[in-house]
Amino acid sequence: MKDLQSILEALIFVSDAPVTFERLRETLPEREAGDIRNALNALVEEYRSRESGLYIAEVSGGYQIRTRESVRDWIRKFRKERPPALSRAAVETLAVIAYRQPVLKAEIEKVRGVDSSGTLKSLLERNLVRMVGRKDVPGKPILYGTTRKFLEIFHLRDLSELPTLRDWKELGE
Repeated sequence: MKDLQSILEALIFVSDAPVTFERLRETLPEREAGDIRNALNALVEEYRSRESGLYIAEVSGGYQIRTRESVRDWIRKFRKERPPALSRAAVETLAVIAYRQPVLKAEIEKVRGVDSSGTLKSLLERNLVRMVGRKDVPGKPILYGTTRKFLEIFHLRDLSELPTLRDWKELGE
């Protein structure tokens, strides 16, 4: 099992995006799915228990090696970079899309009360939102939704992990 853990660790490490369980199975067809799952769970637990600067996170439908929050400032200092920031308008627009997707631009603007064209363009360029289709009404307006990168950046496995209104209320108390 240790050799399988080493292989899984290396595959997750070299990937530039979260690696899905299905992708791991495709890469290791000679291994049983249960063995891969057990080795993966053991690897995640090993990283968790050693409390190093790294851990394996399950985000955006896959697994990714990440740095712990406690060392992120050191990494930014080392790389001489500032954390990427989103404007208030971008955060508002992203929240509307995340919670109401698929959503029309007009619906976003109704919630926000302002034009969202520039903000939407910026979020599309950053690959945080995408066009998911067109609504079947006259003019066929574009529907927007979040991307896998959105899940990855916000450390979410899927959209069900978004905080609820109750979570926000409890945070405020």
